[in-house]
Amino acid sequence: MSERPPLPEFAASLDGAPILDRVRIVEVGDLGEVAGRLLADVGADVIRVEPPSGTDSRHIGPYPGDEPGIETSLRFAAHNANKRGVTLDLEHAEGRALWRRLCESADVVIDGSGHGVLDGLGAGWEARLADGWAGPRVWCSITPFGREGPWADWASSDLVQLALGGPMMSTGYTDHDLPPIRGGFDHSYWIGGEYAVVGILGALFGLGAGAVEGPELVDMAIHDAVSATTEGAFPSWEYRREINQRATGRHSAPGPTPEIQFPTVDGRHMNVIGGGQPRSARYLDDMLEWMDRYDAAEDLREPRYRAAIFAARNEAEEERQRFSEVTKRFVAMLTTEEAYRGGQGMHLPWGIVRRPEENLDDPHWTDRDSFAPIELPGGQQARLPIAPYRFEGVERVRPCRAPLLGEHNHAVYHEELGVPAEDLPGLAERGAI
Repeated sequence: MSERPPLPEFAASLDGAPILDRVRIVEVGDLGEVAGRLLADVGADVIRVEPPSGTDSRHIGPYPGDEPGIETSLRFAAHNANKRGVTLDLEHAEGRALWRRLCESADVVIDGSGHGVLDGLGAGWEARLADGWAGPRVWCSITPFGREGPWADWASSDLVQLALGGPMMSTGYTDHDLPPIRGGFDHSYWIGGEYAVVGILGALFGLGAGAVEGPELVDMAIHDAVSATTEGAFPSWEYRREINQRATGRHSAPGPTPEIQFPTVDGRHMNVIGGGQPRSARYLDDMLEWMDRYDAAEDLREPRYRAAIFAARNEAEEERQRFSEVTKRFVAMLTTEEAYRGGQGMHLPWGIVRRPEENLDDPHWTDRDSFAPIELPGGQQARLPIAPYRFEGVERVRPCRAPLLGEHNHAVYHEELGVPAEDLPGLAERGAI
């Protein structure tokens, strides 16, 4: 493969191509899937490495028609779109030799196989340093608790990460006799993947700018990332020694906050931020005029409610609670669309509580081309989100389906690494690929 220029030269010479168009990434292990997908979404050539039998995430649903299959996991499809895929057995000597060649052809390796797995096989970061591998320039290790420290060898899961890292303390119901609630869809792995992308991009730009010599290790502990993503809970404790309390359907806070999820006349719900209390006197006047048309303002024109807008957080709690109760009765007179359009028309941060499938046909997202169709193995259709960020004059990467098991073995091993085509069947028979 030809030598790649430093990253800043990429940006200067892309001529409208995706941002990471010339960056090659090798990804192994399920903990790296999110980071790989995010980087593939901005043009990186991401090669997903799996064992010959397939990676574990291929066996996690949901599945179309609830029929499990190694090529039909929708979770795998979402996490691995825009990637190429090869198979490789890292416990096989010939497989490890191919792994080294693959890594040396890459700018970045994302190791999501777990703490010590690759190093134990002589195929990880330590081997890259000790044996003088020619590449990659950046090695990102994604593990539950980092490469070092007293917890480095501990097992974990998404549930453990969200509990131990702090977010679950803030999610659940106002009734604290009920336990906290874990957010769904492996949220901690997404958090870790997003932070890993930040680290990888920082390392690449540092290398490209000559700020560091490399090779660079990005030691990404999911626990560290999750612990840094507790919204206001950590600052509340660090600065005021106050503990945020869970609250039903809204942000946690050190003290009581108004209810914000209000039913509408057509049986839906609105998120009415702040319990309906506007954040300026101007918007309060507009809202009261709107409520007067329904004879619903009750006593909210009294001066004490206007003063409550400017009160400190722990003041005017009675007025805030009363404002929320009156607004709730007002919203119950409206349809969902009336409440949504009316509130937004007055610069009030009100939003509809939607079912997930409703978002696919949202006119705003349709106008922004936020979802793109892909064809799954077997002919089923699905829609996946396109990367939400746009760059002026740069082509957006549209999703293509996740790779079939071993789909790109010939292209990567023969056409790019130079393994003779006649050797590939033997490597497969011996279990190396």
